[in-house]
Amino acid sequence: MLAKILRLEPEYEVVGQTGDSQTAVDLCLAAGPDICILDEKVRGLNGVEVLRRTSRRLPQMRILVFSTFENPVLVRDMLEAGAHGFVEKTASVAEFRRGIDTVAKGGNYFRPGGASLLRNILANPASSSAADFLTDREREILKLVAESHRIKQIAARLGKSAKIVESLRSNFLRKLDLHGVASLTRHALEVGLIEPRATV
Repeated sequence: MLAKILRLEPEYEVVGQTGDSQTAVDLCLAAGPDICILDEKVRGLNGVEVLRRTSRRLPQMRILVFSTFENPVLVRDMLEAGAHGFVEKTASVAEFRRGIDTVAKGGNYFRPGGASLLRNILANPASSSAADFLTDREREILKLVAESHRIKQIAARLGKSAKIVESLRSNFLRKLDLHGVASLTRHALEVGLIEPRATV
């Protein structure tokens, strides 16, 4: 859809498009585009790795990222890897055009919806985990889930409905880009929310 929109704009020429990350790297290095429009969760390599593999070799290339702003560390890493602007995936076509026009002219573009998150990221450059951006309640539920408590048990313990607990669980899974209890537990161990279990 975005490629179709750009093909209607006389000031832009689309030199390549793909849904695969490695192909995106190859296309960028081969075509040397002025602008790269990148989905933060492109299939294959993540968006950060695509930027790392292209931005250093193509320092003149401007980069606009489509982001959900759900994973603060991913956004921070993409900034550090060379992104010049972010547009939320739910943004209007007009918003997309403003973003690409701003980036194309040498500016940086951050839509208002993500401004507070970006300020938080810039104020916490040393943050090593997206868990730093979870709410206290999300962090508490993360810990309890990692300790093998069931949703109903957590709900009873916190005095919340199971539906609310499930919603909060879904929120932090998106923020952390985790899938399943195993990866969630591993992350909780890595950031010190739970202690390793002793083995005999």
